[in-house]
Amino acid sequence: MKKIVVTGGCGYIGSHTIVDLVQNGYDVISIDNNSKSDPSILDGVEKILGKKIKNYVTDLCDLAATQAVFEQNKDIAGIIHFAAYKAVGESVHKPLVYFENNIGSLVNILKCAEQFNVPNFVFSSSCTVYGNPDVEAVTEETPQKPAESPYGATKQMGEVIVNSTVVSNNLKAILLRYFNPVGAHPSILIGEVPLGRPANLVPAITQTAIGKLPTMQIYGSDYDTRDGSCVRDYIHVCDIAHAHTLALNFLIDNKSNNKSEIFNLGTGNGYTVLEAIHAFEKVSGVKLNYSIGPRRVGDVVAIYANNNKAKSELGWNPENTLEQMMDSSWKWELKLQKNKAV
Repeated sequence: MKKIVVTGGCGYIGSHTIVDLVQNGYDVISIDNNSKSDPSILDGVEKILGKKIKNYVTDLCDLAATQAVFEQNKDIAGIIHFAAYKAVGESVHKPLVYFENNIGSLVNILKCAEQFNVPNFVFSSSCTVYGNPDVEAVTEETPQKPAESPYGATKQMGEVIVNSTVVSNNLKAILLRYFNPVGAHPSILIGEVPLGRPANLVPAITQTAIGKLPTMQIYGSDYDTRDGSCVRDYIHVCDIAHAHTLALNFLIDNKSNNKSEIFNLGTGNGYTVLEAIHAFEKVSGVKLNYSIGPRRVGDVVAIYANNNKAKSELGWNPENTLEQMMDSSWKWELKLQKNKAV
């Protein structure tokens, strides 16, 4: 089995990707300092897979500590780099923290890829690299506008760093620009575990519905959209996870003549915030308590994916509908509540 390093393996997308990788024949080790994640999520991963995943509690901004992980694990076939701070709003208030962590950790993991001759690298990028685009359905070639947040800027810079690095060595890379991951594994053994007040829409919805939050706020009602709220492309986390396995296969099988490739990961459908709320209310039967507030700094008006390239070249097909995403998210929230009560 080919050995893969997953950074941020205790995180939301990282944990789901570990499951998909192992189920598709890969051997996985995780690196996660758990500063923004819950290490107990790997217990759920173990239950799904029937095997334990080794996690190194290591800060990737510490180069020597990161190198030590690679020294203990030879013949690594690839790295999937998730580890990063990701809250758009927080990044506006703490930009230096985001630049230091997201850029520093990326530089160090790339140094290790070069030093230890790791041939394949998958970078967790984001649709935030498009800024506020002139078109809503963006392709990989859509011109980038200035990032709307420091978080988005770290993803733009991250892509530049990866693309510059692969030119000078034997590393090949895929940059996966994903849109809005939601949902939980169908086993309901792993899902999103926000620390503190959730910064993303769906955890805010489910926490409001179950009573953890008294109410939730919709940021802006005067955007030029169908109902005045922002438009986003919501994609199930398991669909996102499988795309990472397909991306690794693509690199390992040498299916591209390019040193670096970019793929959008979204359903290709744009839903407003209010439409997402109504979809949740339909599947859960819970009427949500929400209010309309002012626009939030850093938010893009409307964006969703043209995913034709990922479909044709990676063979990727997202399978989950918005209602299925909301249903699994709600079941996961109910499970978290049940576990808390025990």
